[in-house]
Amino acid sequence: MGNSLKAILAFVPSTKCQKYLLEDLEEMPVDKMVDLSGRQMRRLPVHICSFRELVKLYLSDNNLNHLPPELEQLQNLQILALDFNNFKALPLVVCTLKQLCILYLGNNKLCSLPLELRLLQNLKTLWIESNCLQYLPEVVCELSLLKTLHVGSNALRTLPPQLQCLQELRTIWLSGNLLSEFPPVLLDMPFLEVIDVDRNSIQFFPSLAHLPGLKLVIYDHNPCRNAPKVAKGVRRVGRWSEETPEPRKRSGAVIEITLDEKPLLPPATKTEPE
Repeated sequence: MGNSLKAILAFVPSTKCQKYLLEDLEEMPVDKMVDLSGRQMRRLPVHICSFRELVKLYLSDNNLNHLPPELEQLQNLQILALDFNNFKALPLVVCTLKQLCILYLGNNKLCSLPLELRLLQNLKTLWIESNCLQYLPEVVCELSLLKTLHVGSNALRTLPPQLQCLQELRTIWLSGNLLSEFPPVLLDMPFLEVIDVDRNSIQFFPSLAHLPGLKLVIYDHNPCRNAPKVAKGVRRVGRWSEETPEPRKRSGAVIEITLDEKPLLPPATKTEPE
């Protein structure tokens, strides 16, 4: 079905048109996954909310700016992809999905996150890249199980000191922000494995040699006067390092990996621990 036809049908509320959009998806899929990415939808068909055993719901690359309250019925949902849409605020109904462990919100128009996000205490992966964030919402620092945080391509100038409370955090992507100095809070997070501060405005790097968990630091495209010192075996990507930056791409595609797999470079596509 062509995108233009999908766009027309997305406006039409009739049952037949919605059934056509869903390609006759009337019963709970055996794999407990629904992928409605790239359908030009402006609203989520409420019928999907009746699949109460659903575990994965992909709504990437649509024209959504709200979600129905019936979404709260999906209490078994673990993965929710809302990236590449038109959300100016995170619908509060998302914060009722307490089994969520992976949430994709990148490429929207978010300027903040609601305090209710703290209810998602099972969240391990949060992607909020390419939004309108001028600061990292402190509520993120209350997600105690968070392992991966992607907040690149925003307008961050600093990070809150409360971030060090996230002792499960292993990977943080901060590329494409407005950082003028290396965030001091990261120096107090010895459990970090990957730090990406590519494409910022950092002029000087402190030593990172005291971070025992560090495996990779990416600091390319900064007007820095020095390379960060690191412990033996830690890979550096940037000026004066011996590494050559690898090409990095972004897309809305989906790749699934196991929970133990950790990409050592910014992923070409979304990675999904299970």
